[in-house]
Amino acid sequence: MLSLETIQSMFKHLHWANQRILETLQIGEENKQANKLFSHILHAEHVWFTRLKGADSSHLPIWAEASIESCVEMVKQNHHNYAEFLSTLSNTGLDQLVSYKNSKGTEFHHSIRDILTHVALHGQYHRGQINQLLRAADLEPINVDYITFRR
Repeated sequence: MLSLETIQSMFKHLHWANQRILETLQIGEENKQANKLFSHILHAEHVWFTRLKGADSSHLPIWAEASIESCVEMVKQNHHNYAEFLSTLSNTGLDQLVSYKNSKGTEFHHSIRDILTHVALHGQYHRGQINQLLRAADLEPINVDYITFRR
């Protein structure tokens, strides 16, 4: 099982990787598919944070497109929310169960540890897709590897 220290490091990486992708999307030609995937990452981070706080997330968008300007704000807000949440968490708190309903109304129960791990891995999966789209557009993919972050 992942320790709190490892999860905190994963979220520092998540923010670093989001910043790198955001900077690339800001300076390059608009790539609608890449922007849509990046918006999805940020909306999903917000949805999961809402669930972690015990609030209803069923009404929140997960695939809504957002402008790059809106993405800048979402990156900042998500980073602030998760940094604050992680700073108050303990290793034993990671095992606390969170109950939530998805957008279809189906109820689920997962540990905070599993949710945080999912959020970190979900973003990395879609950042890989964004890099694939950049490469298809003859642009240089962005290295967002965890090992590069740790250097």
